[in-house]
Amino acid sequence: MPFTVTMPKLSPTMEEGAIAKWRIKEGSQIKAGEVMIEVSTDKATVEYAAIDEGFLRKILIHEGETARVNQPIAIFTEKANESIEGYKPEGEAPAPQVQEVKTEAKKEEEAAAPAAPKMGAIQQPAFVPEPPLSSYPSGGPTTPIQGRIPASPLARKLAKERGIDLSSIKGTGPQGRIMSRDIDAGLPEALVSFYHDEMPTLAPGSYEEIPLNQMRKTIGRRLQEAKTFIPHFYVTQEVDAEPMVHLREQFKAGGIKVTINDFIIRAVALTLKQHPEANSGYNSVTPAIIRFKTIDVAVAVSLPDGLITPIIRHADYKNLAEISSEIRSLAKRAKEGKLAREEYVGGSFTISNLGMYGVRDFTAIINPPQAAILSVGGIQEKPVVKKGQVVAGKTIAVTLGADHRVMDGVDSAKFLQTLQKFLENPSLLVV
Repeated sequence: MPFTVTMPKLSPTMEEGAIAKWRIKEGSQIKAGEVMIEVSTDKATVEYAAIDEGFLRKILIHEGETARVNQPIAIFTEKANESIEGYKPEGEAPAPQVQEVKTEAKKEEEAAAPAAPKMGAIQQPAFVPEPPLSSYPSGGPTTPIQGRIPASPLARKLAKERGIDLSSIKGTGPQGRIMSRDIDAGLPEALVSFYHDEMPTLAPGSYEEIPLNQMRKTIGRRLQEAKTFIPHFYVTQEVDAEPMVHLREQFKAGGIKVTINDFIIRAVALTLKQHPEANSGYNSVTPAIIRFKTIDVAVAVSLPDGLITPIIRHADYKNLAEISSEIRSLAKRAKEGKLAREEYVGGSFTISNLGMYGVRDFTAIINPPQAAILSVGGIQEKPVVKKGQVVAGKTIAVTLGADHRVMDGVDSAKFLQTLQKFLENPSLLVV
């Protein structure tokens, strides 16, 4: 008897997936529990095992193609030679392609102003690139397309007599033409000659479009929705990083490897314990404030195809060494695409650290339904005032992005004050 296999829902936010690889071929038998396909989801590439035993008779969604959750992807039969003629796959049908009869006037109108895609209940404006230029003015003293520098006959004669390189002169005449009055601004050929490369054959504004993968599609959609519908506000605090740097060096001397990010995760966990309003979220459906009862800190990890946030669960109960070991393991498996669902779904608070890239400070977008996110910059060398004297020091800028439906400015300021206390007194993080 034929039966249908549909696209599985492999993450809470997954709406569609792409078949990265079929592990079996048409006509082959598969047993329950054997890996059948690899699916590129909004989070990672995930192996999916067969639930029932059967023979793969027809692939409906091939490698590289996309299907919505519950859309048929293959037809199986219980026996090898069963007929599938006339069998209609079960599951959710693919979205129909609506054919619209357009008048010539409507076609011209759409060509002039492309229709804007819709996002939720509001209409998103259309942002499309300008077409490449077919012709353009060079904007400089030379016209590389013609291979000749535009200059008046008198200007050429004066330049030759004085040994002046015309390519070093910006003309003030029509269309950048060099006039005799411009010659005094030129440079002698014997002193300097600016390098001049052949102009490229590509028209200015040439481009190519790169299709979004499933992860990048979801990141773009969710962050756009978050920035559009969540009333963000940001508060920044500068922290003295010298104590953390010194303590890290002491650990290193003792053979213990910890990072500044480890200190920050531990400090954030302890700070959230004192400020539960930051360990919160917002349910936009109810609507209601979510007060998380556990402190589960998500840490943004960059991947080649996007971003994922593995989570340190019960972070306030874990010491510095445990946090350091766990985040290294999570980050490694995240980059290998081997995180389990429970290791990246949920979380009560997120940290995004770009300090290792030399970024001074930045503002991150809240990861809904959470109500806050901490952006961490890099260590900056700068003068600081200590005991009334200006001395060389090291600082880190931390910025709290908060949902104004859940938190107010004073709540954010108090959170950052407590976080600053822990970071500037890192011995508190190891007791």
